[in-house]
Amino acid sequence: MSFSVFGDKFTRHSGITRLMEDMGEGLRTPGTVMLGGGNPAQIPEMTDYFQQLLQQMQDEGKLTEALCNYDGPRGKTVLLDALAALLREHLGWQISPKNIALTNGSQSAFFYLFNLYAGRRADGSKKRVLFPLAPEYLGYADAGLDDDLFVSAKPNIELLPEGQFKYHVDFEHLTITDDTGLICVSRPTNPTGNVITDEELMKLDVLAQQHDIPLLIDNAYGVPFPGIIFSDARPLWNPNIILCMSLSKLGLPGSRCGIIIGDEKVISAIGNMNGIISLAPGSIGPAIANEMIKRGDLLRLSDEVIKPFYQQRVTETIAVIRRYLSAERCLIHKPEGAIFLWLWFKDLPITTEVLYQRLKQRGVLMVPGHFFFPGLEHEWPHTHQCMRMNYVPDSETIEKGIKILAEEIERAHAEGV
Repeated sequence: MSFSVFGDKFTRHSGITRLMEDMGEGLRTPGTVMLGGGNPAQIPEMTDYFQQLLQQMQDEGKLTEALCNYDGPRGKTVLLDALAALLREHLGWQISPKNIALTNGSQSAFFYLFNLYAGRRADGSKKRVLFPLAPEYLGYADAGLDDDLFVSAKPNIELLPEGQFKYHVDFEHLTITDDTGLICVSRPTNPTGNVITDEELMKLDVLAQQHDIPLLIDNAYGVPFPGIIFSDARPLWNPNIILCMSLSKLGLPGSRCGIIIGDEKVISAIGNMNGIISLAPGSIGPAIANEMIKRGDLLRLSDEVIKPFYQQRVTETIAVIRRYLSAERCLIHKPEGAIFLWLWFKDLPITTEVLYQRLKQRGVLMVPGHFFFPGLEHEWPHTHQCMRMNYVPDSETIEKGIKILAEEIERAHAEGV
């Protein structure tokens, strides 16, 4: 039995598949130190809140209503209304419910959007997605129906005090060509925790408009919710921008609810795709989010509970890293948001793929950096010198994992190979 071209492409083993397999295996293996996956923290205050909210919704019959009825192909109407009102009120964006569609998770949203704007065209030409600042989210890399759908640009690297660094868009060498169909950037960025500056974002928006292509912003960790962003960054939207959000990092990854904000043409297309591929988005996540907005809790909890939790956790984790690894051994990308730290082992004599395998043998799961550079045109040693770690686990687990990481790094330096 053989597969189609589609089947051959989407049954290959990929970076995101390995990440999810590691996550599943690690959760089933007692003692595994899970520093690799993207699962958000189960913050006690948020967990208690969701339990109480769900019980109240059940008592009021709202859960049963959500479970027993289809929504429309753009998603639950009451949430579209509530989100549009929230964004108009708090951010001043001139949007209506017709500017919003829901999907079954952000991964589905990016699959839709990448293939709407990139790939083969009716005239025989082919468009591609430009990532102006690699590294970028590894889940993007295999989301194209066609191969060679993505192109990435190397960043400028700014060295900072205390063994930190920061990536910036290299506008001098950023090339938008006739085959660029979409510009995509995440803010904050998974894997690095980078937040591109307001100036960088405005420049990208201007470039996109000059070339009559959309600017797609992945805002899964950003403002106004879940608010896992630690730098001053002004949110941006206009009709040429497609903004993607999510309920996952509120603490609801199992709800699989992605949110797309765009002009009406984009949103109409997403509704059509939803209808064909999945009839309608799921209803439970949107029902929960609608209740949170009605009660005034969505932004309040993002600001008062979620952001402070992660900000404290990342500060504690960096302190642990520095107890075991000096700046000469490990540089850390400035943590400006998201739930990961990006570690740069500049002089490591082995690749981080080898380091990943050694750590895995000792029960520590992290993610090697080369998966996060989809479409990079030329080989770059930096891609094999970095790793992503999740700083969400408890302090004891973090310290155990970092201790083993430091031992393996010293072993590699001692071997000199």
